[in-house]
Amino acid sequence: MTQTHMKREIAEIPAAVARLLGEGRPALDAAAKALADADPRLVITIARGSSDHAATFFKYACELSTGVPVASVGPSIASIYGVDLKLDRAAAIGISQSGKSPDIVSMLQSAARSGATAIAITNTPDSPLAEAADAVIDICAGEEQSVAATKTFVTSAVAGLAIVAGWSGDKALLGALDALPEALENALSCDWSPLVEATANANSLYVLGRGPGAAIAHEAALKFKETSGLHAEAYSTAEVLHGPAAIVQKGFPVLALSATDKARSSILETCARLAGQGGSVFVTDPQPGAAIALPVARTGHPLTDPIALVVSFYGFIEALARHRGFNPDEPPHLRKVTSTL
Repeated sequence: MTQTHMKREIAEIPAAVARLLGEGRPALDAAAKALADADPRLVITIARGSSDHAATFFKYACELSTGVPVASVGPSIASIYGVDLKLDRAAAIGISQSGKSPDIVSMLQSAARSGATAIAITNTPDSPLAEAADAVIDICAGEEQSVAATKTFVTSAVAGLAIVAGWSGDKALLGALDALPEALENALSCDWSPLVEATANANSLYVLGRGPGAAIAHEAALKFKETSGLHAEAYSTAEVLHGPAAIVQKGFPVLALSATDKARSSILETCARLAGQGGSVFVTDPQPGAAIALPVARTGHPLTDPIALVVSFYGFIEALARHRGFNPDEPPHLRKVTSTL
């Protein structure tokens, strides 16, 4: 197979992030100011698929940085059931690559009608979703041809993180974002080939994370399914111990995503337990204990570390898909733009 669109688009991620944080800066600043002016008591997110994982990443970043709670709202509340939620003193963030899915658009329109400050994060700034918003962020990813979203996921997540940094005035996070493109270049070179060997003939596995890393775990689990035909479930390293750990036995693959934050010790404890049960446990940490270390590119901030982890993961999953005989650009039964009601 010649180079896949997915592989090429993964390589474009650092440049896309630099573009977003450069030419996209005025829109990011405007969205941050809109939130600061609104001073919301609650933020809701509206998204599906990879965009919903970016929304979950935003949830953790927002709650950790501002103390404002964030909840994911099912788009069908507006699109199917026709209910407008009570959203005065709230903000609503709709995330969609295409900005065209009727349910996402309908829910953001409903939120705006109900008094929420509406923000759209999209790769299509002239889309219906953008028209429904008070502030629009073009994620500046450029065309993405592979069905499996990579650079649009990363730029959506970075956009949310930049909004939080500007809203909260977090200078350390703003500095980490400025340095992120270079860190992502380093992330591209991380070699996770031992994990290819461990999952090449697997039927299922777990992907674990905690806090912001849990959002990345859900994105990784989706990519295992859609590109490699491999059933993957994402759990927090706490939740997996409440039942799911029972099926981890000899050779069962586990990927744990560890960043340099307060959850690190609990992640490593869970890894040790699952390795002790016989699991083939891989962890993104230079001190893996009983698990197997995967190389990482650290970014200097706990909220940007998970972004680098997903970039390294994308390089791995594209290689795994090809190793297992799949074309990651064209997953069976899927299309690039999915429109749901």
